[in-house]
Amino acid sequence: MKRIGVTGHRSIPQEVHAHVIEGMRAALCAAEGSLEALSSLAVGADQIFADLALAHGAELTAVIPSGDYEAGFAEGAELARYRTLKARAVREVRLGFPHSTDEAYYAAGAYIADHCDRLLAVWDGRPARGLGGTGDIVTYARRLGRPVTVIWRDGVERD
Repeated sequence: MKRIGVTGHRSIPQEVHAHVIEGMRAALCAAEGSLEALSSLAVGADQIFADLALAHGAELTAVIPSGDYEAGFAEGAELARYRTLKARAVREVRLGFPHSTDEAYYAAGAYIADHCDRLLAVWDGRPARGLGGTGDIVTYARRLGRPVTVIWRDGVERD
């Protein structure tokens, strides 16, 4: 089984949104045979990837960073989407952190990088804004020698 993981920004500017979806679809279509998708199901890149992977027929593995992870979803619609995706996951990996901290997010990203064959990174190329951000996980995956596909459009900046 081929395993594709995701890391990426929660906030994706509208002008890069279609490009991100197209890049994710291309990566999923290029994978031959059965497919496992690993995602923490955060708002933004993680949820977009999970939706596309499920539509592509992949098995979803939800990597949950902490016991209070759901409390970090600001809006009811965000939480509902998270719960819907989590319910569709074939596997759930719950890390032992009681609270959502930068360390918990880093551990979840590292878990995904450790357990995938390829990492998709919806990343603007800038340093992480906190431990466990996209830039940190890309650096970690590259240190492992994991193939990383960066999906972004040059010249587009996020908030």
